[in-house]
Amino acid sequence: MIPDWTPLTDARQLDELVLLSASQPQIIFKHSTRCSISSTAWNRLRQADLPAGTRCYYLDLLSYRPLSAAIAEKFSVTHESPQVLLIRDGVCVYDESHLGITADELAEQVNQVLSGQE
Repeated sequence: MIPDWTPLTDARQLDELVLLSASQPQIIFKHSTRCSISSTAWNRLRQADLPAGTRCYYLDLLSYRPLSAAIAEKFSVTHESPQVLLIRDGVCVYDESHLGITADELAEQVNQVLSGQE
């Protein structure tokens, strides 16, 4: 399934996705709109064939820097850009950055989470 990407624009959404992560995987993509590497990663992810029920969020980190910082703190990850995070049960179980971001790897990680192998 090619996912719909919901813009992530406020902390309430972040709290909601943490709650939802108890029942389904949540993905956050942090994107710098001025970076060609970030644009490449974004184009890859928009074509990702992810399992049904996976919720995906897109953060324009240049417009929402405080939210980007909150994500790094909440999930204990080093801030990078671009960066993709996979959240399950309120915890970041996978993150990748830059050209390491691929649709196939993200789909594999989601499938592992869904099968309980993370």
